[in-house]
Amino acid sequence: MLAVWGYAASALGYALLLLLLLTSRKSGLAKYLLILATAATCLWSLSPFFMDEITVERLIVFDNIKQFFWLLFLAACLKDNFTSLTGVLRRPETWLILALPMVAIIVPLFFNVADSWLFLFQTVLALQVLILLEIIYRQAGDNRWAFKPLILYLGATNLFEFVTFANALMVEQIDLTYIAARGFIYTALIPFLVLAIRRVQHWGVDIFVSREVVLHSSLLVVAGCYLFVMSLIGYVVKYMGGEWSSTIQISLFFLSLALLVTVFLSASFRTKVKVFITKHFFANQFDYRHEWVKLTQSLAHNRPGQTVYQTVLNAFLQAMDYQSGLLIKCVDNKVEYLADQDAEPLCEDQLIVMQQFFDYFQHKNWIIDIAELRTKPFVYEELKVNHAALNKATFQLVVPIYREEVFWGLVLMTNTKETPRSLNWELRDYLTAVTDQVANFLFHHEAAKEVAENAQFAAFTRMSAFVLHDLKNVLAQIDLILCNAEQHKDNPEFIDDTFETLHHTKARMEKMLRQLSEKNSDLASPQRLCRISQCIDNVIQQRCANQLPKVELNVISETDVVLDQDKFANVMYHLISNAQQATADDGFVRVEVEHAPQNTQMVVTISDNGSGMSKTFIQQRLFKPFDTTKGNAGMGIGAYDAKTFLEKIGGFLYVQSEENVGTVFTLNIPAD
Repeated sequence: MLAVWGYAASALGYALLLLLLLTSRKSGLAKYLLILATAATCLWSLSPFFMDEITVERLIVFDNIKQFFWLLFLAACLKDNFTSLTGVLRRPETWLILALPMVAIIVPLFFNVADSWLFLFQTVLALQVLILLEIIYRQAGDNRWAFKPLILYLGATNLFEFVTFANALMVEQIDLTYIAARGFIYTALIPFLVLAIRRVQHWGVDIFVSREVVLHSSLLVVAGCYLFVMSLIGYVVKYMGGEWSSTIQISLFFLSLALLVTVFLSASFRTKVKVFITKHFFANQFDYRHEWVKLTQSLAHNRPGQTVYQTVLNAFLQAMDYQSGLLIKCVDNKVEYLADQDAEPLCEDQLIVMQQFFDYFQHKNWIIDIAELRTKPFVYEELKVNHAALNKATFQLVVPIYREEVFWGLVLMTNTKETPRSLNWELRDYLTAVTDQVANFLFHHEAAKEVAENAQFAAFTRMSAFVLHDLKNVLAQIDLILCNAEQHKDNPEFIDDTFETLHHTKARMEKMLRQLSEKNSDLASPQRLCRISQCIDNVIQQRCANQLPKVELNVISETDVVLDQDKFANVMYHLISNAQQATADDGFVRVEVEHAPQNTQMVVTISDNGSGMSKTFIQQRLFKPFDTTKGNAGMGIGAYDAKTFLEKIGGFLYVQSEENVGTVFTLNIPAD
């Protein structure tokens, strides 16, 4: 009866392992041979249950079938480059290995073989498996750690088979004690086989045992051990005898049972057991302590001349061990490049995909794996994407960044050295934690930068007080000159023109004083409907005409827009004047105006063939206030003011430049 329980447990264990192998998504030769060997072992475990009469000959038939498939599997393990069963069977060594089990299966079908010969076959088969295991372990090299559980599993089972049949060969009969123990031994050694399947990577078999299963199995083992100890104590009490032995035994049984139920109903006990199992029996993909220290060091290491955005991008790439990427900010649903690492700007098709990603991230915080999106779009059910454009995407991973639950921007990453990682739950959780930490660092830096800029503007305001004082003195002098001149003037036209110029200067200075004095500049310059080309032409004729090269204005198409005409004129003056100063006298500066009806925008392009700017200068200095290359001749707020003005009215400014080639400023102005 005890032997039946052993074989039943063995059949159940190998059936579950067979189910795990069949449900594994990966395919390969090792998986199929393991399925055959496991199925043969399961059949061997079930054999006593469907035999009318259990005889030595019938048991050994199933032993031979089991050994045949395990030897076939070991023949495939002698080399790790087999891709098909045909490749294994083509080797003469395979047929030499399979010859003995084939003879052991076929010969008894046609000849009456004595039991001693059957025992001899089984002894030699077990010895053959042990020899093959020794060869495999020797040639495993660095993979010995992975193969060790397999060696232990097959070594222990076949050593037991060797002892069983060697003993039967000597006494010419099988000891039934050995036969009864086989089921329990094969059942107890299943964990070694499972561990070997998980360790040997080139087999391509990925089976998973959940922490919950291990937890409940461990609790059952603990309960069994506890009841065994309590039963042993009860047996000792009964053995010692005495008048109170039965009473003590019954009391001890119910008290131990109550204690066991109390412990298992304790949530804290189960939690502690689960944490213990997770820490000591399941290897995480990351050493989180090491990864967190590495991330902190990456954020703290800011090389000279490197922007905070580049530091953030490098931290993301280092965390994922990726090589190239882009950090992009979403500004009014438009792309603004903040940093890049060995990556080119997005092409038109990729920009289309970005717009769809922006819409998705407005209401869904979810990391996008591009490979998964292509093959399993149902995972991203709320994401509507143009798959024709997506196929041209060169990036592999899209990580959104949020600021106070509002979508701020994203990181695009690409792994150029090896196959990209597949995102599982642990990798997603890890990336989410990294994103939170890096975003916190980034937004703290931006807040500090904003405070610093406000301090600079405060200093600029203090400086303006001195300017106002000087301008008032100049204005007083001009008033005095005008009063004296009117008393002593005669009528030459030259003097009249001089007076007219002085009046104009006085008016300009008064206007400047009002602009510097007014706290709310919008009251002085309200928005109104205007013609952009006319405003630009006035700037060119009145403020830029005295500089070379002459500015060419080309109006392709346009429509009226609503904006602050004075501020727009100042923006155009700064950009056109900068273009003239950066271009030789024989070069060109062109301004082009075009209406884009499909985007409901007016597009103004300012292009020149001047000295140009480097990529680093554009990213780090062009739009930084009070940073100028003109020395005392400039304040360094022209480009910053232009960018701020356009973003305030819902437009944006885009710059393309190459040193010694030229620069193109593109202004997109809402026209709706």
